[in-house]
Amino acid sequence: MNTVRLLPFESLSGVGNMAADEAMLESAAHGVASLRFYTWTEPTLSLGYFQASGDRLTRPPSAWVRRSTGGAGILHDPAHEITYSFVLPPGSEGQPKGESWVCRFHHLLQDSFRTFGVETRAVICGEERKLGPVLCFLHQTPADLLANGSKVVGSAQRKLRGCLLQHGSILLSRSPLAPEVPGVAELTGKRVDVLRLQLDVVKRVGDAFGWRLSEDTWTATEVTERERIAKEKYGTAEWNEKR
Repeated sequence: MNTVRLLPFESLSGVGNMAADEAMLESAAHGVASLRFYTWTEPTLSLGYFQASGDRLTRPPSAWVRRSTGGAGILHDPAHEITYSFVLPPGSEGQPKGESWVCRFHHLLQDSFRTFGVETRAVICGEERKLGPVLCFLHQTPADLLANGSKVVGSAQRKLRGCLLQHGSILLSRSPLAPEVPGVAELTGKRVDVLRLQLDVVKRVGDAFGWRLSEDTWTATEVTERERIAKEKYGTAEWNEKR
């Protein structure tokens, strides 16, 4: 595998974003690796797979969705946060062995942040801290990126038939809906341009792994799958309120 699709930047609902990530994961089973950056059409709380649906009642956004990945809840406020996701096919060619993919991708983000004058460090084993309930950015776990002691990047994974989905949240500034969680701007005094960050990360991904990033679009099959998955899974109470 030497080509990774770079899919268009999109703004979707919580249901739409989770369905899109899952459609990408299904394509990975056919050998297709993909990377995308995206945002949300409105402030949305995404709960981790194992969280209780009642946890959402402690947060202000009315929009919410359950992720297929674990971890704690993330408040995705489109004015303050950007999300990324990528999928890799199974096997050593699609997923070269070595360092975890969370660490690999976070190292690239660290380097990209540095171009904006933002210094971060990764949490190491033994430094785990839980600073509050519900929200992911109040849980510091290994490989999370911290700026001046506060979490600014967290990621989660899911595997399906050997394929890997990883998606994560990059907190660029403080949302008024979660004032207890500062972002990069408040912690460092630096403003990070979303487009420049995306372009820099894409270049670093290619250089680090020897991949060619090719701008591409969703296939007709994937578009159909996105709609199906949204309707049959992420848009249903059966899925979202299962816990």
